[in-house]
Amino acid sequence: MSKSTRLFDYIFAQKAKNPVEKSLGKKVDGQWQWYSTDRIIEEARKLASGLLKLGLKPGDKLAIITYTNRPEFMITDLACQMLGVIDVPVYPTISPGEYEYIFNDASVKYAFVGKLDLYDKVLKAKDNVPSLIDIYTFDPAEGKKYFEDLYDEEHLDKVEAMAKAVKPEDLATLIYTSGTTGNPKGVMLCHTNICSIVNGLEDELPVDAGDPVLSFLPLCHIFERGVIYSYINKSAAVHFTGTDNLGGPEGDLVDVNPVFFTTVPRLLEKVYEKIYSKGLELSGLKKKLFFWALDLTKDYEIGKKQSGWKHSIADKLIYSKWREALGGNVRGIITGASACPAKIMQVFSAAGIPIREGYGLTESSPTISVNSLMDDSRAKIGTVGPIADFVDVIIDDSEGDYRAGEGEILAAGPNIMMGYYNLEEKSDEVFKYVDDKKYLRTGDIGKLIEHKGVKFLKITDRKKELLKTSGGKYVAPAPIENKFKENILIDQMMVVGENKKFVSGLIVPSEEALKNHCETCAIEWHGLEEACHHEQIHAKYQEIVNELNPNFSHIEQIKKFKLISQPWEPVKADGSKAELTPTLKLKRRVILEKFDRDIEEIYDV
Repeated sequence: MSKSTRLFDYIFAQKAKNPVEKSLGKKVDGQWQWYSTDRIIEEARKLASGLLKLGLKPGDKLAIITYTNRPEFMITDLACQMLGVIDVPVYPTISPGEYEYIFNDASVKYAFVGKLDLYDKVLKAKDNVPSLIDIYTFDPAEGKKYFEDLYDEEHLDKVEAMAKAVKPEDLATLIYTSGTTGNPKGVMLCHTNICSIVNGLEDELPVDAGDPVLSFLPLCHIFERGVIYSYINKSAAVHFTGTDNLGGPEGDLVDVNPVFFTTVPRLLEKVYEKIYSKGLELSGLKKKLFFWALDLTKDYEIGKKQSGWKHSIADKLIYSKWREALGGNVRGIITGASACPAKIMQVFSAAGIPIREGYGLTESSPTISVNSLMDDSRAKIGTVGPIADFVDVIIDDSEGDYRAGEGEILAAGPNIMMGYYNLEEKSDEVFKYVDDKKYLRTGDIGKLIEHKGVKFLKITDRKKELLKTSGGKYVAPAPIENKFKENILIDQMMVVGENKKFVSGLIVPSEEALKNHCETCAIEWHGLEEACHHEQIHAKYQEIVNELNPNFSHIEQIKKFKLISQPWEPVKADGSKAELTPTLKLKRRVILEKFDRDIEEIYDV
């Protein structure tokens, strides 16, 4: 059977190849409610007919906003695609002002929203968005228009005809990037862009028809959105859930026993912190066994056979419990969106929970490279994997001061975006022609390294995030930050030093781990704020700095640091500027502004 070329083709291909009763599911009152292949198609077609009745036509825009992934999101997505209507998935955590900007930029006509404050936030923005006609909710509520009330069968023939007319090169979705500076940009992705990823990486997903998988990363991000089409293509049983519902004996990880899911490094770091903290709570022989088993993971390498009595004992007594906490059935996890510390991947993979890191951007739909879960020779910790077969990558060292073998990563292929919506100049800036071939400037610095005959891509930093000290030396913050975050006592870190005579760091301690450390060392605990000013605690972090500094060149070493008691977050309850993007990347300028006094203290000689 030929490969799908349009996104809505995947659900029809599922019906033709392997229709399932459990395709997309969500929990309602503690019980899983399922949408079969047939039900998804039927409801998407009925909604498409209703959208025609509203007057929507090809090229019009419809926004979708939910806090938690749910089947209704995908039904709306499919309905839009069949008509050539462009859906605009938007992060739920942004402000009404940001909704205004995105809706006006895209000329959004309708918004479909989930629970909690989303209706009110969009309603607040509506007065300043002339194009926005109405708001529909995914949950029935008094005084609000319910999206299922749009379901209609009057125009089903027209829906079918319009679906046939949709071309693979047609714009399918507008995804607004959560940029660290400035207004978000609308990334234009056509069907071919995303289908090239789903089809090209089909054999890399360790999932068979009917297998349970979890989906909790936001569907408004192209990472999870692309994965969902891959699940549909595989006829997997997709369990939609939220990050708050994952852990614990009654959480969805244990309930679902997934074979696979995608995640971001931050979630894996939190799981590791909980595992480590529980180890600290043990005593006697159990505690010794725990840390002995944890220590064994330091030597783990992908493809290196683990055997012998040590591994057998560690697996039976320790690792098996870690696997049980993730459902006991995981064949693999793919992590993306930001760099994953090597230590995290080693610990989980050594325990029989294979974790592989991939790389890409919204502008690349999103994959450029990925470490394989299916072939150990095509996976290496510390890299983001081999370049995908359908992508062409160049390491461009022509426009910067790079170390040998490094340069900006340029990418070309069918997955590269059409451009930025309404931003022709910025679109021109982000592309570069090499030998008459159009490449995307990723803004990331990297190099290709060879391992066992395979070339792997390694990210070394962001082009725009390089620091330049007052001595004229360039420093890449990301590798330093990632190494420091491997320590259990460090939750977050940002390296500073632009135009300064030395490099320093802002460190946010891991509160739970630090509290456990204080109990072990008989230091009274009075909260994180006080702990950050405690002489013994500062001395402990100085020990960590001294231990890790030799991993870096003299100019890259952390000379001074400041402990910060306020965790950095993607959304602030007090309405102040968030320090992280929705994908949990550091907003460096915001952090520099917020903690300018702390930075001044570091450099005040």
